[in-house]
Amino acid sequence: MKKLLAFLAAAFIAIPAMADSEFPDISINELKTAIAEKKVTVIDVNGSASYAKGHVPSAIDFAASKDELAKQLPSDKGALVVAYCGGPTCSAYKKAANAAKELGYTNVKHLSAGISGWLQAGETTEKK
Repeated sequence: MKKLLAFLAAAFIAIPAMADSEFPDISINELKTAIAEKKVTVIDVNGSASYAKGHVPSAIDFAASKDELAKQLPSDKGALVVAYCGGPTCSAYKKAANAAKELGYTNVKHLSAGISGWLQAGETTEKK
């Protein structure tokens, strides 16, 4: 009985975590490779001031409307699109990820490390 209760408790904790993972995570190394191969569109959701101070190389500033975003995304709806914000506890990335999904993009991922993790890993940034 104790094992069953422990299992049920774990399941109830895991369900919200799984629901929050609508967009699969991408590692810093995977993203670096995709950037180097020019096979990704990266969206920074940290705000224009933060974007100007430093962003993941090649990232676009998510400061515009969904219509403006549509103009910046590739025509291939299966292309890799990665959104990020401040770090693992930030959920602002969902604005851009959901916008891309609503525009029909099917390969949308999340850099959960965010800009803070990117910097902690010693990676360089671009400035506006």
